[in-house]
Amino acid sequence: MKKKVGLYFGTFNPIHVGHCIIAQYMLEFTDLEEVWFVVTPHNPHKKKSSLLDDRQRLHMVNLAIGDHYKLRVSDVEFGLPQPSYTANTLVHLEENHPEFSFHLIMGEDNLESFPRWRNYETILEQHELYVYPRIASDGGKLANHPKVHITKSPIIEIASTEIRDAIKEGKDVSYMLPPAVWNYIDQELFYRD
Repeated sequence: MKKKVGLYFGTFNPIHVGHCIIAQYMLEFTDLEEVWFVVTPHNPHKKKSSLLDDRQRLHMVNLAIGDHYKLRVSDVEFGLPQPSYTANTLVHLEENHPEFSFHLIMGEDNLESFPRWRNYETILEQHELYVYPRIASDGGKLANHPKVHITKSPIIEIASTEIRDAIKEGKDVSYMLPPAVWNYIDQELFYRD
């Protein structure tokens, strides 16, 4: 049997406690055996100029997960053509890690827009989706698909954008971030200007 891995994609700009809570929930309350944070160098739906350097964001995810043996961080997309498309990343991971079966972790808002993703039908044929709830979202037309698992994970309304804006305004958001991530951001003066 292949080990079941949940892929949690994001720019993680920065990673916050909400991301960590969702990952831990997926490990403890679903049949996923590992969760990999896949740090995206360039989400096709986000402006690249607003991102910290790829390696800095990767480092923050490493700081956040520490030595948790069921969590991993992946820079697989750093070596793939940009912008990054999930379908391409999945093919690459399957070819290079045949010992794992890969599945996606996403919010209900992303499930609603999932039919607009490149090759979404193929992804859904070959992979399961583990979906966490979002306020004002019901997952759309795919919510009842047999490959879609809507979970009862906590609803975390923390956004990386709001954290960046708050830091720029001089607000203390230390409890919204894993301590090691907050210390790194504070030390490097990230998001200040």
